[in-house]
Amino acid sequence: MADEQDQPPRGAIERAAPRSADGGLVRYDPLRAYMAEVARHPLLTREEEHELAVRYAATGDVDAAYKLVAANLRLVVKIAHEYHRSAFQLLDLIQEGNLGLMQAVKKYDPMKGVKLSSYAAWWIRAYIIRFIMDNWRLVKLGTTQAQRKLFFNLAKEREKLLGMGIEPTPRLLAKNLDVGEKDVEEMTARMASDDLSLDLPVSAGDGEEGPTRLERLPGRAPGADEAMADEELRRLFQEKLRAFAGEIADEKERYIFEHRLLPPEGREPMTLQEIGERFGLTRERARQIEARLTGRLRERLRAEIPDFELLTPPE
Repeated sequence: MADEQDQPPRGAIERAAPRSADGGLVRYDPLRAYMAEVARHPLLTREEEHELAVRYAATGDVDAAYKLVAANLRLVVKIAHEYHRSAFQLLDLIQEGNLGLMQAVKKYDPMKGVKLSSYAAWWIRAYIIRFIMDNWRLVKLGTTQAQRKLFFNLAKEREKLLGMGIEPTPRLLAKNLDVGEKDVEEMTARMASDDLSLDLPVSAGDGEEGPTRLERLPGRAPGADEAMADEELRRLFQEKLRAFAGEIADEKERYIFEHRLLPPEGREPMTLQEIGERFGLTRERARQIEARLTGRLRERLRAEIPDFELLTPPE
């Protein structure tokens, strides 16, 4: 931000406020005001940009970083216009793009011979796209690379094919956009549906409100029989583990069992690196001892507990 001494006096702002033909004040336009502020910052020559970037990279000079950011604010506005949707204010996109610009200045390497604007464009777009994807719906529509690509290009590609008289089937759309057919079908369904609140009452008819959707969902709390079975299984496992621990003769194996596989309550398991340092072993050697120990334990439990394979994940 500029210092207060760099800001125009309050009277100058009031005199500069636009007025209508009858002398009344015109409604304040924040976008126009922002663009006027952006226009105050001069563009940099290639040499000036390089000098400032080198100074910031070498010394962390905040003033140099400020000048680099200020000189590229117009680029953020230009890119924000590319992603402008009716659901978002342009200033919101510009704000996110400015965050991307600041990140670009922070990571920019002036010695690679790439212009800052070319490098910053990627960061600006990344921040704007992330903002749109996170705020388009309460429920995120896309988190993977393919889903983000579909979000922006699916409707455009469908309209293009329809304009050519071609039926935009999921298979054809997937081929043209270089994504999976399943991704196209899932994104089409997501974009066609609305968000529903679980706290919204469902109408019971006659103008009366019924229970909410959340209240109509089946409960997930385990029943009494299931809780007793879980407790019995936990007790059985504890007995078998105590019996197994009493039969471990090797000092290293016992230490691994007591401090890594089954540490005392409230304590974090030790790492293989820490165990190796204690016994003068490499991390890989400690891992081998642990694998041998867990293999014996698994065989022991498999032999003594019915349906053990159904109670534990596969090796």
